[in-house]
Amino acid sequence: MIPSILPTYNRAPLSFTKGEGSWLTEADGTRYLDLGAGIAVNALGHANPELVAALSEQAQALWHVSNLYQIPAQQKLADLLVEHTFADTCFFTNSGTEACELAVKMARKYHYERGNPERTDIVTFTGSFHGRSAAGIAAAGSEKMTKGFGPLLPGFTHVPFGDHEALGLAITDSTAAILIEPIQGEGGIRPVPDQCLKGLRERCNYHGILLILDEVQCGMARTGKLFAHEWAGIAPDIMMVAKGIGGGFPLGAVLATEEAASGMTAGTHGSTYGGNPLACAVGAKVMEIMTRDGFLDEVNRKAGLFRQSLEGLVAAHPGVFAEVRGTGLMLGLKCHIPNAEVVQAGYGEHVLTVPAADNVVRLLPSLTLTDGDIAEAVARLDRAAATAQARHAAE
Repeated sequence: MIPSILPTYNRAPLSFTKGEGSWLTEADGTRYLDLGAGIAVNALGHANPELVAALSEQAQALWHVSNLYQIPAQQKLADLLVEHTFADTCFFTNSGTEACELAVKMARKYHYERGNPERTDIVTFTGSFHGRSAAGIAAAGSEKMTKGFGPLLPGFTHVPFGDHEALGLAITDSTAAILIEPIQGEGGIRPVPDQCLKGLRERCNYHGILLILDEVQCGMARTGKLFAHEWAGIAPDIMMVAKGIGGGFPLGAVLATEEAASGMTAGTHGSTYGGNPLACAVGAKVMEIMTRDGFLDEVNRKAGLFRQSLEGLVAAHPGVFAEVRGTGLMLGLKCHIPNAEVVQAGYGEHVLTVPAADNVVRLLPSLTLTDGDIAEAVARLDRAAATAQARHAAE
């Protein structure tokens, strides 16, 4: 008999009733150090007092009115995003998946309005993840994402990650945009080098096509900049944002330049819940916190400390780990043994990590974790690695 919850997840046998900072607690009081942060969502930790206050205050005033009316909290968040990014405008969604749908529509509408309706194709990269909607799985293109869900939405060309020659050949007179994650998350914490992002920007300018960045996982201060593309000194035309922007409350957004968004007029897109007062009240507080003086400096300091400690961990367990990957507090441990064995051993040490492709264990902690949390994390990962190696050798 099918369970009451559709069985599409392979869940760990853990159930948490409370969270505080970087820690989660089960009903029996057992505490776990959370290095996943809800897959980069709880960027400011569990039960952050400022976010709780912002949500509580808004909840006592107004929950929902729909986008038929002006929403002051939405306007506040939009103004903050425009002030602190490349964007001139933004549209609010409930998730990164929804942001992908709009980004694809916006790019195609841009060219249609300029008299080039044939420009519909979007170039994407192997190993990518852009959500699980029809457009998202078609954009990723992997068999794992698409098998059994055909016919797929047409208009996507897939290029091997890092293959510059293939990218050049993929751009044609039908190309509307290039869509890429500055750092692949699900794909195994694979950063796109700064010079490559600069090259993509130059290619888009040369061919008159749009650059769409998916910063759903790598954005919102996770890399030590508010958005990862800032390290390369470039700006996209369209950007997808979600996860950390709501600090745990469902929220996403598409940010765009005025030119890129010019085709999106009244009636071309909409959302019943997107940008509701509750979500935007929390999102505005997240933005206020992340743009305070010193916040990003502290993220980078802690990222350096964590990275250095993880390099020592890799050196201490050469049979388990190959290297540390990533930027800021978006890190990955490339494994020699199956990554699932390392994640499983972590449960025994009460430390939570997230598996990814390319046999990588993702570390996506709260950006507010303490130096003590970092020391405890490495100690627990050290014990987990020893346990995983021993179990693997015994099999």
